[in-house]
Amino acid sequence: MNAYLVSALIFIGTFTFILIEKAHRTIVAMTGASLMVVVGISMGFYSQEAALASVDFNTLGLLLGMMILVSMLARTGFFEYMATLTAKRSNGNPWHLLLILGTVTTFLSMFLDNVTTIVLIAPVTVLIAEILGISPVPLLMAIALLSDTGGVATLVGDPPNVMIGSAAGLSFNDFLVRLAPIVIVAWLVALLLLRFLFRRELAQKPRNLEALSKLDENAALHDRESLIKILIVLGGVILLFFLHNWLHLQPAFVALLGASVALAWVQPDLDQVLKDVEWSVLLFFAALFVAVGGLQSSGLLNWLAEDITAMATQRLLLTGVVLIWVSALLSAAVDNVPFTIVMIPIIMDLGATGVDITPLWWALALGAGFGGNGTPIGSTANIVTVTVSEKTASPITARIWMKTGLPVMVATCLVGTILYVLTFRFM
Repeated sequence: MNAYLVSALIFIGTFTFILIEKAHRTIVAMTGASLMVVVGISMGFYSQEAALASVDFNTLGLLLGMMILVSMLARTGFFEYMATLTAKRSNGNPWHLLLILGTVTTFLSMFLDNVTTIVLIAPVTVLIAEILGISPVPLLMAIALLSDTGGVATLVGDPPNVMIGSAAGLSFNDFLVRLAPIVIVAWLVALLLLRFLFRRELAQKPRNLEALSKLDENAALHDRESLIKILIVLGGVILLFFLHNWLHLQPAFVALLGASVALAWVQPDLDQVLKDVEWSVLLFFAALFVAVGGLQSSGLLNWLAEDITAMATQRLLLTGVVLIWVSALLSAAVDNVPFTIVMIPIIMDLGATGVDITPLWWALALGAGFGGNGTPIGSTANIVTVTVSEKTASPITARIWMKTGLPVMVATCLVGTILYVLTFRFM
């Protein structure tokens, strides 16, 4: 068998076992990654060095730094404070909660990386659900799906956009002008679809409304001095996220720098802080990057991507539409970050032939961003959301995600395609 087929079979097998959930996804991913390396070495298409090089340490560092900051925030009572305040403002109405949390998450995701946003918002969401005695699943699904959708609107909102903007020389305003109007419509459609898909859960009556009205959110804050210090550091981290392109700083460095400053300033119990870090998520992504690296080293992803763009010289609009959907489908399966990494040099090579490739950058951003909604491993934010849900009595399974995320992916891609075609002349 050739390298294309073998690498595809290993990855499909890994992905299948992740979805059927017979074993923990981190164990499955590490097994699949190990098998990919062993088989790749024996067949000559992969190596240990290539496997290590395929790991995106920028993503892992960003996650680790933000997880440390969130762990420190949690110990001050900040999340209990925010949860109680938000629950009281919504009067315990699940739909109002979903609307408030979804809107806040989307807004933050437009100016922060959506992974960072989910790491900050998900613990608050779970606490709100616990206070009201309702299922956290609709709320967690909403913040993840709306975060993935809203992040497409800006240069810094989604990891693929950061890479696309850097490669194509596109500015923050370029993304706002071309993509934000499309994303707003897609976001509204996604919100209405979530309202329909979770209509039964959102009709659930909270059990603790009387207790809710008696809660004092200020009583939840038990370490105000540390909270102020951590919020100052977090504000600095967010500011550097805005400026990291101009300062030539990697997001991972910014997050780890913030975590280091906070640890040095607050001097918390380090063992307790590190105990809250989701190490299984970090291991899962490291293994997934290695597995996807095998697909790339075998040449399979490049072969697929080249076929997609073969028609571009004569049918640019059609190529853009095809790219939206293929990007969405493959991003749902292999995570939108590695797929974007593969597509960028191919589109740039196409531009070297004289083709106007600017519309293809927008198609790639729309497809990769919206496609991340399709599966629980379609984006890093999704994985973080699922991991948080596993600490509750209502974990989000692959089946639950597919029943909700897949319709949202299809709906947003349809909206994106229609508006892309209508606005193509301005792209």
